[in-house]
Amino acid sequence: MYMLKEAVNKVEPIEQLNERIKVLLVDDHEMVRIGLAAVLDTEEGIEVVGEASNGYDGIRLAQAYKPDIVLMDLVMDGMDGVETTQKLLELYPECKVIVLTSFIDDSKLYPVIEAGAFSYLLKTARATEIADAIRAAARGQSVLESQVAAKMMNRLRKPKQPVQAALHDDLTEREMDVLKRVAQGMSNQEIADELFIGVKTVKFHITNIFNKLDVEDRTQAAIYAHKQGIAE
Repeated sequence: MYMLKEAVNKVEPIEQLNERIKVLLVDDHEMVRIGLAAVLDTEEGIEVVGEASNGYDGIRLAQAYKPDIVLMDLVMDGMDGVETTQKLLELYPECKVIVLTSFIDDSKLYPVIEAGAFSYLLKTARATEIADAIRAAARGQSVLESQVAAKMMNRLRKPKQPVQAALHDDLTEREMDVLKRVAQGMSNQEIADELFIGVKTVKFHITNIFNKLDVEDRTQAAIYAHKQGIAE
């Protein structure tokens, strides 16, 4: 595990806090929630205040219980962990989201970090490591699974390729509309609803955008859009 100190806000050491750290669990697997709740409730200074099986309930319970920490799964039906994290932090920015997942592929890792996730753990982590990450987050310290930290460092080390400003000139007006919303973090369904088109049509446009911009995923497309000032 790698621990990163947050330099912006100074947080009072958890040993000096009288209140327990309130934790909300958001995971669509009941047995995972039961196991986590049972273990964390035995940890000193930690209290599980609620459990949600999907993103919608997670946001509702977060507004009701105002947890300090949310343990967030990534792959869930309906609203996934990335979208839930983004919406949750928009409504409740004081909360810290700790991703707890089985996935470390780029398509999930970087979008949830960009959405505001504070720490990133794998479900192979020991119970004590999860508890320690919760306490660290309460102190303002981020914790990254070692494999995740390595991936992020390798990504930063890669030489940056110059962005060709003319690439997006080949996009149609509708593709530009879709790209702007991808850069804003919208899901395919949200884009479809806002532009009054079908989800399949959105996917078709996104495929064309990837090909024309020579990018591999939504994250790279969003980065290109922000660099070119398209996302505003």
